[in-house]
Amino acid sequence: MNEQRTENAACGTSYQGSQIRFLSLAVKTAVCHTITYFIMGLLAYHFLHYAELIARPGSGMRPMTDPLVRAGMLFQPLRGVLFALVFYPLRDRLFGVRNGWLLLGWMLFALGILGTFAAPPGSMEGLIYTTVPLAYQFRGYLEIVTQVVLLSALLSYWVNHPGKKWLNWSLSVAFCLVIALSMVNLLMFHR
Repeated sequence: MNEQRTENAACGTSYQGSQIRFLSLAVKTAVCHTITYFIMGLLAYHFLHYAELIARPGSGMRPMTDPLVRAGMLFQPLRGVLFALVFYPLRDRLFGVRNGWLLLGWMLFALGILGTFAAPPGSMEGLIYTTVPLAYQFRGYLEIVTQVVLLSALLSYWVNHPGKKWLNWSLSVAFCLVIALSMVNLLMFHR
């Protein structure tokens, strides 16, 4: 118990991870994931030229004009809740402890990207079973690893500092803007 309090003091928090309620963690995870996904998606789309890659015949991807692709951002809060379902039982190890954000990031990277059971590019299975050139497989790491780091750091900071009202408001407004822009994008194209 004293060891946990020492770690909490080192993080600048004064509570145990077990004090975190699921609903709060789910909302914060959904908000942080949606915002970081949006930011990294925009940057990757522009700098990694995803439109060109997706438009290639045989890419296996829906075109950017597809209504499901345009609505994709609206599904991200659900993924955030799914993440929270994993984080919640581990909250004493992830939040309110020194370097908990690094453990959180490692979990997301190791299980969600590198060690996934499917064979997407950049995963261990993708490296073994796909014919996608290595340069293309690792190109996506610029986006996904950066998002994992941003998500882990932002979520950990927010959970560890629940009393920062400016953070609550800033992230809530950013989340609402992302969702609103996504809805406008979907509705305007769908006409």
